[in-house]
Amino acid sequence: MISANNHFPKNALLLFSLLFSGVLLIASCKKDITGSSITTTDSTSAANSAVNDTAWWYTQEIYLWYNYLPSSFNQQSYSNPNAVMEAIRAYSTEPGFSDPVDKWSFAMKQTEWDDVSSGVSGDFGLGIFFNAANDLRVSYVEPASPAAGAGIIRSWRVMSVNGNETINTEDATINRISTAVYNSSSTEFVFRRPDNTDTAVTLTAATYTAEPFLLDTIYTAGSKKVGYLVYNSFLGDVTSVKNRFSALFSDFNSKGVTDLIVDLRYNSGGYVELQNELANYLVPAAGNGGLMLTEEFNDKYSRYYDTTIYYAKKGSLDLSRIFFITATNTASASELLINSLKPYMDVKLVGRSTYGKPVGYFGIPDGDWYIFPISFRSVNRNGEGNYFDGMTTDAVVNDGLEKQWGDVAEDCLGSALNYISNGVFSNIASRNASDVLINSGNKQIGSNRFNGMVSSRPFSRTR
Repeated sequence: MISANNHFPKNALLLFSLLFSGVLLIASCKKDITGSSITTTDSTSAANSAVNDTAWWYTQEIYLWYNYLPSSFNQQSYSNPNAVMEAIRAYSTEPGFSDPVDKWSFAMKQTEWDDVSSGVSGDFGLGIFFNAANDLRVSYVEPASPAAGAGIIRSWRVMSVNGNETINTEDATINRISTAVYNSSSTEFVFRRPDNTDTAVTLTAATYTAEPFLLDTIYTAGSKKVGYLVYNSFLGDVTSVKNRFSALFSDFNSKGVTDLIVDLRYNSGGYVELQNELANYLVPAAGNGGLMLTEEFNDKYSRYYDTTIYYAKKGSLDLSRIFFITATNTASASELLINSLKPYMDVKLVGRSTYGKPVGYFGIPDGDWYIFPISFRSVNRNGEGNYFDGMTTDAVVNDGLEKQWGDVAEDCLGSALNYISNGVFSNIASRNASDVLINSGNKQIGSNRFNGMVSSRPFSRTR
């Protein structure tokens, strides 16, 4: 499974699977690449006609569901390659699902993709998530961002946005707030802090480098040493991230860590190479050399492109089980990591069901665009991977948005620690009608983040 939805180098054919949410650009160049339309300025009509023809040609070759595409499809009736990619989604028929499963095929101007793929953002550095239908919270803050500079932290409640105090999960409200948070150069907020005092903050978008490692620490739970990692993205400088993995797991091992909690609740994906790296640190020693994952293409290209990746164990940490904290925006490379480890160890999920994106694609140059038709699915050693509805949790626990990262009283972290100490999850949430609204609203908000798995692969027609 290879991912992408927001990051990669020019002149490379990028293979990736978009699992929902990622890096944001400033208002002048921000694009929603996870599902809705991408507004762009087309060049001449002749050039537009040519790129649409090319987009359709490649789609008929590499699209995972190419055999369902109608011969009557008229690529010239669409305004640009992104509109073509959005139109083909309707033909993604998958056994066991009544609706089309593809929500991710898209296209983007190459210059815009270069910005997104660099890992550099140009927004406020502020994540938001619904705690209840009328309770919107700061879910995370990028350390180098304008939001961090203003002193904003996870758990603050959003009371108003640009003077509008209406906060709910209605589509119109979410669209208004998402635009203000993710697609604006400047926005006025009123936040309520944990001490119930309000503060007005005006944020101005600026360029910063995203930080995938939001927290790592060690707890004592009973007789166990528990490592905890909040890992927010599989993007960033690959060499730097690999070095940090090495140092982190060396530290965990030297301090006698016996259990590990990996917090992926807002991690919507990134480089498959980094997913592979992390998986190699997490897999037990007995899994060394075992099959990690297989990428499967359509029947035109399976014999050329199907790829199997095997574990190459790294580090000395030898776990028999692992806990992942997940939410509705845990997607793509994050889901790939979970799925790849399941055949080798006791994998427990705490929080809410994941997003559901077990497929990926190439970024294929098309004029001054890249097109990304879904091109492959990913499965684990047991052939499992059809999780378009997401992965369900072992313990349904509300996102502890009232607490900061690392607080042992935070619902999800506390639940996992309680299991490690006492063999039972705590803070189990009751399901009710509001859950549907909250989950739907958070999924909509999450579409503003990078969502995917990214790798490179050459493409050439086989016939």
